[in-house]
Amino acid sequence: MSLAIENSIARHPAAVRNDWTREQVRALFALPFPDLLFQAQQTHRAHFDPTEVQISTLLSIKTGGCPEDCAYCPQAARYDTGVKAEKLMSLDAVLAEARAAKAGGASRFCMGAAWREPKDRDLDAVCAMVQGVKALGLETCVTLGMLTQPQALRLKASGLDYYNHNLDTSPEYYREIITTRTYRERLDTLEHVRAANIHVCCGGIVGMGEGLEDRVGMIATLASLPMHPESVPINMLVQVEGTPLSAAQKLDPLDFVRTIAVARTTMPRSMVRLSAGREDMSEETQALCFLAGANSIFYGPKLLTTPNPERDRDMALLDKLGMAPMD
Repeated sequence: MSLAIENSIARHPAAVRNDWTREQVRALFALPFPDLLFQAQQTHRAHFDPTEVQISTLLSIKTGGCPEDCAYCPQAARYDTGVKAEKLMSLDAVLAEARAAKAGGASRFCMGAAWREPKDRDLDAVCAMVQGVKALGLETCVTLGMLTQPQALRLKASGLDYYNHNLDTSPEYYREIITTRTYRERLDTLEHVRAANIHVCCGGIVGMGEGLEDRVGMIATLASLPMHPESVPINMLVQVEGTPLSAAQKLDPLDFVRTIAVARTTMPRSMVRLSAGREDMSEETQALCFLAGANSIFYGPKLLTTPNPERDRDMALLDKLGMAPMD
């Protein structure tokens, strides 16, 4: 990193920029580990209480049978992963899960459906779910695949707070992971969500066989959007038997921590979400992720269809670290 950029970050850790270049992001990744974490922690403390973590719960409201070919996903119909296609959950069942999540300490409730894109008739049910969850006092988020502008506006009218639509990886590596939709289509959905005045939740997955330059490209793309995503989930690949990435080489945990730290440094005001893959992370790795600026976790035994740490285990770790759930 040039001395000018490094000094600028050190003097102005709260500054928000949307002009990050790949060279600058690459230079952050190349910093000595203590320097990178120090800068990420400075940035984090300028915007957030470093002892607080937002607790989110993720529910699969429509599981399996997806026509996409995302190489990491056990819900793709073309892969034999043991995940069966199910119908959309009923409103009452979703609200029961939301009440349980709130009672367990969650302040954010996310709903995911395994669709390429929702049909207009599907949105009637999803909008009712959003309204019901919102009435419980929970922050709402959905991930339904690609959206049209009118669909985004309908979700906004229902009271939706966040829409999740990840870029997954760099533009260059994307075709190695997904062929059934383009990177441009993902960006189009983000534009529809932003134009509808819904907060954007957008991040990616690491450990899919990508190289450092792809992690650089993913973060640079996110950090140079006209507005940073308010929520940036960083996922470690969960290897699922039957998917093309079931035997991918595992990413070094410190490289994962570096990705969290660079996301925090380049997107200072975003919620950086430590998402999938925590089941296989040590307490030490998770602690380093919090030190690097992660300030949200998904709470509960399952993330859509993959395992997640039990609630008691998460609360014990936060207690051990002197951290607490965000109100």
